[in-house]
Amino acid sequence: MAGTGDGRAEPLGGVSRLGGGTRGSGTAPRTALVVPQKSPGYFARSWRRFRRNTLSMVALGIFLLMVLFSYGAPLISRFVSHQTFDAQSLSGQFATIGETKSGFDFTKPGGQVTNRYWLGSDELGRDALTRLAYGGRVSLTVAFLTMVLALTVGLLVGATAGFYGGWLEGLLMRLVDIFLSIPGLFLLILVSSLINNNRLIAQSPFFRDAGWLVLPFVIASLSWTGISRLIRGEVLAIKGRDYIEAARVLGASDGRIIFRHILPNVVPVVIIWATLVIPGLILTEASLSYLGFGVQIPTPSWGNMLTKATEYFTRAPSLVLLPGLAIYITVVAVNLMGNGLRDALDPRLND
Repeated sequence: MAGTGDGRAEPLGGVSRLGGGTRGSGTAPRTALVVPQKSPGYFARSWRRFRRNTLSMVALGIFLLMVLFSYGAPLISRFVSHQTFDAQSLSGQFATIGETKSGFDFTKPGGQVTNRYWLGSDELGRDALTRLAYGGRVSLTVAFLTMVLALTVGLLVGATAGFYGGWLEGLLMRLVDIFLSIPGLFLLILVSSLINNNRLIAQSPFFRDAGWLVLPFVIASLSWTGISRLIRGEVLAIKGRDYIEAARVLGASDGRIIFRHILPNVVPVVIIWATLVIPGLILTEASLSYLGFGVQIPTPSWGNMLTKATEYFTRAPSLVLLPGLAIYITVVAVNLMGNGLRDALDPRLND
């Protein structure tokens, strides 16, 4: 160490260990810059918690596979089974799994065709794999569309009742109580039977081709009450917080407060509700179709596939097991995925 004129010690060579510069060089010592790291957001932390749940991740993978299988039905029909869901073959009746059968088709050149039935065929010789994929697309579409419709109505009613309160809240909640007191299954059967037995509706081209699209509206008319009560409770808890009062003081309108400050905080509750209600909607569609009041033949769904298959259970048990297993796997996967999301989106849990 070398001494300085004021009695302080200085490193040999005049090099400062703090700044890396030299004394007397005219440059100020450099200091290390600390770059602040951005804290992960709410959904990033939630996704990190969800990934740690192995069972929920497996359920998510299975659910995505079922979605890809169902909505990839046209590709399966074209490149795998080479048959449409309504193509009948008398020579292919009750084919076993993996069996290949030859028959005669007047619509094909030469007439002679050979089909391989990867999952067997039904009593009319229709390919089970193709019908299972198309049936899944119909069943999942009904469930997803019903969920969106019920969420839209429930969100509007619940948010309005919770935010404004007073006589409007009392009126809307009594309306919810009225709908909750209605026996849902019996009303769905009544409405579906009225629609299916109305010749003007049942014989229309739209109803014959896409009549099953009416079913989500019928089911959603009774499915919005639960989410409306849930959202009302969340809005009541949020609207009294300090940042809402601050937004009012700054002159924010009711619409801005609802859409910018309240509804974003309700999103986790909505996501959890959606994942937990979809299995019930799939089972509701399957139940109505099984009873003959849902998706109408020849359009396949997992429910109406079970309807006819029960008549031939002893001869072709796979016709019952395949759609039943598809419903079971999808419902269990969505339930497990919903349980994982419920835990991951809970803000009270720490990483």
